[in-house]
Formats: sequence, C-alpha cells, structure tokens
Amino acid sequence: MTIHWCGTGLSAIPGLRRLLEQGRSVTVWNRTIEKAQEAVGDLASDIRAFDIDALGAVLEADDVVVSMLPGDWHVPLAELCITKGANFVSSSYIAPEMKALDAKAKVAGVACVNEVGLDPGIDHLMAHALIADYRASDAYAGDNTLSFKSYCGGVPKVANPFRYKFSWSPLGVLKALRSPSRSIRDGKPLDVNRPWGAISSYQAPLDTPETFEVYPNRDSIPFMEDYKFDPDWTVKEFVRGTLRLNGWTEAWGDVFREIETLTGPEGDARLKEMSDQFWTENSYDEGEPDRVILCVGLKAEKDGTEVYHKTYAMDAWGDERGTAMARLVSIPVSLAIESVLDGKIAPGVHAAPSEPALFNDWLDHIATLAQHMQIVDHTA
Repeated sequence: MTIHWCGTGLSAIPGLRRLLEQGRSVTVWNRTIEKAQEAVGDLASDIRAFDIDALGAVLEADDVVVSMLPGDWHVPLAELCITKGANFVSSSYIAPEMKALDAKAKVAGVACVNEVGLDPGIDHLMAHALIADYRASDAYAGDNTLSFKSYCGGVPKVANPFRYKFSWSPLGVLKALRSPSRSIRDGKPLDVNRPWGAISSYQAPLDTPETFEVYPNRDSIPFMEDYKFDPDWTVKEFVRGTLRLNGWTEAWGDVFREIETLTGPEGDARLKEMSDQFWTENSYDEGEPDRVILCVGLKAEKDGTEVYHKTYAMDAWGDERGTAMARLVSIPVSLAIESVLDGKIAPGVHAAPSEPALFNDWLDHIATLAQHMQIVDHTA
C-alpha cells in the first residue's frame, strides 16, 4: 500500500516527513519537483511531477491519496480513488460535491476522509470529546441549556502593528472577509454578512488567561448535527469562529471599509493588489515564530446555574520543529492516513473521527505538538 502525497506547500511538510521517517511507502507528487526535493529530498526516494493522469496510471487498490493541493483538486482526486479502489485524505472542508460521493465510496469500499487538519480537524476532535464527556457526566440532562464555542486562529507570536502576519498569499484571508456567517446567539440564528459585523471579546483560559477578538466563521449550525447534539436540546449559543489578536479590528479598519466597496472584476483586481501589498508589508520573516490558539468549550446550565463547563485550550508556537501551523495541520493528516491504512475508518465520506478510541488517541498525540494543551474545568 502506497501513500501518494500530493502537494508540498508550507503546511504539508511535518506530517509528510513523519510518514517518511517511519519508513512508509510514500510517493511525493508536487507541481514543482525542485520544491519537493528541497522540503523532503533527504528522506523521499520517489518524487514526481504532479499530474492526475500519471497518478491514475500507478494508483492501486488500497493505496491512499493525500491532497494538500488547492481545493479544486480534492473532488477529482477522490473520484479517481473511488474508481481505483484507493482511499482519499484531505484537511479541507467537505464540499457538497465531495459529500455527494458518499454512496459511491461506500459501494467501492473506499474511505474519503476530510477535515483532519487544525480547523477543521483538531477542533472537531475536541468537540466530540467534550460532548462524550458531558453525556457521561452527572450533570447531563435533556432539559439543560447548552452553549458551545470553538475559536481558532493563527497569529504572530510577537504582535506587530497590523496585528496579523501571513505565511502565504493573503488573498484567501481577504476573500474570507467577504463571506457571510451563520451561528446561534441567544437561542436564535445570527446571520452576519461580514465578519466585522459580529466581532466580540473572548477570554481564552490559557495558562495565563488572555483576551482575543473573535468572530463567527462560515455556517456553524450544521455542525450541531455533526457533533451529535440531540435535536431536542436547548441551545443558547453555538459558534465556530476565528480568533485574532486584540487590536485587530482597529488595525484593519481601513481594510474593512475598502472591502465593503469592492464589486465585480475591478473589485477582484483591487483585492489582488491589496494581497500583494500585505504580503510585502506583513509576511513572516525567515525563522520568525508563529502562534496558534485553539479553544473549544461546552457549557450546560440548569435553571440559570452552570452545571457543566469545560474548555479544551491549546497554545502552540513555532520552534525547532517548524511552524505551529504546519505541525497542527499536517500531522493530524498523517494520523488520518495511519487510521485508514489500519482499517479503523469505515468506507464513505467522513470528517474527523467521532469514535472515542480514535479521537482520544489522536488528541493524545496532538498534545505533544503544542507547548500548552489542557482541559479546563470551569466548575471545579
């Protein structure tokens, strides 16, 4: 069984190197062979120029294809895997086109595993662990009122005036600022057209508690079903969101105002200009440490009194192992690959595992990747 790892961008390397160091059979595919050789040439003996037809020609049943490529490639590669009886893994969100492959994947006996990076990925594992812990607790009752918050962000370890730095093209971040979000606040759906319309303050329960700015991201509501919330539970708050350093809103005020005015092809062109400017002014310096904060919390109240409240709190930063972002995106991907090869993930299209045996094992390993990770019991 061969692992076909496609893409050797900045967030891919630690997980890929981990598999190579284990002596796994890995073929590395990248659009530029030279860049792949720079990243893993000391370990990888089989590096090829990425071409989906060339990959299809050598892909065999029970192999695993890993897509660390741009999102447009995920579905074509998953379809190729289903045709060949191979498995598929990516760190990206499950697109509707990917979800539509579920029945075909099951018939083919193929696992298509997605959302196994940092966010989405580690956040899902923490959510599943908290829900399982809550259900098993003495505090559990069907008539409790629940609040769920999940916030993740990659920020500079040392704050800069812009309150943010870029590891790769800023265009993706800028485009995300034009996206609407949906969450639950005060028991009702909260629809927001732009992130800056719902920015709030959040105190992260780290070793030294720290306050950040947060805002909802994408549509949070479908994840209530993914996390196995009972349909009859009363939910006061449910949000999956993005975390930024304090002062970010003020530092980006002019950016928000300009983005609000951009429309059509001219707007897209201006967004690209802004991206190039921000890359020049606010990209990470060589060797500069990044930082990742992830906090996932679940609170249950009975008659207005907290009866359960726990938060997974993770704080990681770049060190001699490389950037925190790369570790926390790609090493969970490698854990997913191992689980697929070991037959621990059933055929079909899946996100990060919800089975306790798997999410506990993964979380134990992930704890070694962060400088700080703990479960905070706020009621203790």
